[in-house]
Amino acid sequence: MSDLKTLDYAQRLSRLVQAETVSAPNQSDKAKFYRFHALLQKEFPNIFAACEYEDFSGSFLLRWKGRDSSLLPILLMNHHDVVEASGTWTHPPFSGDIADGRVWGRGTLDTKCGLFGMLEAADELASECFLPARDVYFLSDCAEETNGAGADEITQALLARGIRFAMSLDEGGMILEEPMAGAKGLFAMVGVGEKGCADLKFIARSTGGHASTPGKDTPLVRLGKFMAAADSKKVFDVKMSEAVRATLVSLSRTVKGPLKFVLGHPKLFSPLLCRVMPSMSGAAGAMLKTTLAFTMAEGSAGANVLPQEAYVIGNMRYSHHQGAQKSIDAITALAKKFDVETEVLERGTESPLSSHTSAAFALVESAVQAVFPSVRTAPYVMNAASDSRFISRICDHCLRFAPFTVSDAQLESIHGVDENIDISTLEDAVSFYRYIITEAEHV
Repeated sequence: MSDLKTLDYAQRLSRLVQAETVSAPNQSDKAKFYRFHALLQKEFPNIFAACEYEDFSGSFLLRWKGRDSSLLPILLMNHHDVVEASGTWTHPPFSGDIADGRVWGRGTLDTKCGLFGMLEAADELASECFLPARDVYFLSDCAEETNGAGADEITQALLARGIRFAMSLDEGGMILEEPMAGAKGLFAMVGVGEKGCADLKFIARSTGGHASTPGKDTPLVRLGKFMAAADSKKVFDVKMSEAVRATLVSLSRTVKGPLKFVLGHPKLFSPLLCRVMPSMSGAAGAMLKTTLAFTMAEGSAGANVLPQEAYVIGNMRYSHHQGAQKSIDAITALAKKFDVETEVLERGTESPLSSHTSAAFALVESAVQAVFPSVRTAPYVMNAASDSRFISRICDHCLRFAPFTVSDAQLESIHGVDENIDISTLEDAVSFYRYIITEAEHV
């Protein structure tokens, strides 16, 4: 590709980033999202002309009719809302600055890069008069960063229409170098599922009183003991799923020494790995069990007042093998030992794991091999949430992968400061989506 075309791609993504699309809970004013839709229609006129456009309260769905209506369609997804951009940035968060071989700004990775890639690929194909073998749908939510209301509404509508998909592809893993210590090389980490996400409130009560005469086990003390116990005790079931075993087998291919054999035979060494993996990293341990992170707290309004009620809020990511209710039951039982009540604020949405041996996964792997010859593909289970949790209602093969090579620092910039993406990754991303669309008849 010429430098001129690369710059054109970067400038187009830059314009998407410059359009501020921060979402907020219970947001009623959707004007900026509709302005963004208009921008997309201007940037990608061919695919919008070829598709049926449907609005869902600021989120949208495009349908590109294919040659054979008897085939199940495929769904490509990337949300267009972004999180707020606080803190001090090297480049202003909505500048879309192009500098040092990168595009800078909020949404460059999460996920306007993916939105650009899939629409650019489709726009180019439409301009070439390409007609897909089966219907191709494009979905973009304006509320993914809050509650996924757009994807929820769209999937409910499609469910009512009796529409199901052969596969869906949403945000998720990316191309990482050495995703696990010892696994040398580049790996395309393709999510085959995601853990459910629940918010829980843990409440300790008392009669209150003056801080000069505290009794034993005041509310904050009980909450502290409870949190310490939750952090140190084995509250949740540890189990290695088939998906995690597949992850380890895939990563083991470039590992050297005795660890190669252990990782390559995870079923045989499951007890050992279940003990060792949590000590390797928090991410490795999270693959095996439900996790709970305490994120917010409140006591009394005065420094010299014992609270009548104090609480902490925990964000739970529940495993597929234990699920929401059993995970909630387990932490509730522990909380009771400290006279702490449990209130479920948000239960979240459970979604199943997709198969890493499906034709859909094989298509993604083939696209990776075609566009990124030196990159290996590995399935994994996401700890973060995506809109795919709703799509599982209408699709058995929901995959989560964005075709961009990123560094650890760039990963950390997602939802942080100085979010950015390398310009050099844009061409390959467009090629990847072109492959998915043109080869979708093989799903």
